[in-house]
Amino acid sequence: MVKTIEEITLIKKSAFLASKTLGMLAKEVKPGVNTLYLDKLAENFIRDHGGQPAFLGLYDFPNTLCVSPNHQIVHGIPNQNPLCNGDILSIDCGVYMNGFYGEHAYTFEVGKVSYDTKKFLDCSKKSLYIGISNCKYGNRIGDIGYSIQSYVEKSGYNVVKDLVGHGLGKNMHEDPKIPNYGKKGKGIKLKEGLVLSIEPMVNMGSSEIVFHKDGWTITTLDNKISSHYEHNIAIVDGYPCLLSTFSYIYNELNIKSLEEDFFQNKRINIDNP
Repeated sequence: MVKTIEEITLIKKSAFLASKTLGMLAKEVKPGVNTLYLDKLAENFIRDHGGQPAFLGLYDFPNTLCVSPNHQIVHGIPNQNPLCNGDILSIDCGVYMNGFYGEHAYTFEVGKVSYDTKKFLDCSKKSLYIGISNCKYGNRIGDIGYSIQSYVEKSGYNVVKDLVGHGLGKNMHEDPKIPNYGKKGKGIKLKEGLVLSIEPMVNMGSSEIVFHKDGWTITTLDNKISSHYEHNIAIVDGYPCLLSTFSYIYNELNIKSLEEDFFQNKRINIDNP
């Protein structure tokens, strides 16, 4: 369902609160910390800033954050197990505010990670922006997935094919579904005003996955690490406009990046972004 500029602006407010929450958590992700602690910090931060934790109770999920370390792909449940040096941790955060949802994910390094892990994460994050760059008016769903899959596989890794991105708005999950694989020119045509969650889930090894008995946790079949990066975007004036940002994370971690500059649109503006 396409959205008006006013609706897209409200979605951006929700998405930016999710972004700010991940930024707040960035300095807390370190060896010895447990994910239940991170979850409580996130819940309090979201409520203190006028939002509601979107995941809490959604489909009966028990927590505010999905936290997925190492070989967990997505939907990990917060617990008291301490993070260790060299781990990676994917955090997915959702916010509901002003009648609209925003959702945002980032894979954090815990302490000092290996060169191979850094290389893998760099590829995964770059694939996100490659996918976003194909979210243009007149392109098709397959163009997004093809661009992500091609880059990831040429780099020696694999995309998860059983889990997909999606539309976003008054519901957390709306049509269309956005696979991270596909064929050029296939699928529905992208329209002005579409709001999408683009979220490559990339495995260092096999693309095969395992669904666990808790009904939520999903891991890689070969126990190799997996990453999850996600942005919310809208198609405005024919081109992708970012509704979320990694800038709060980067400010905390002293990372300099121009990767988001191309995906800004002055028509979708909010106070104190």
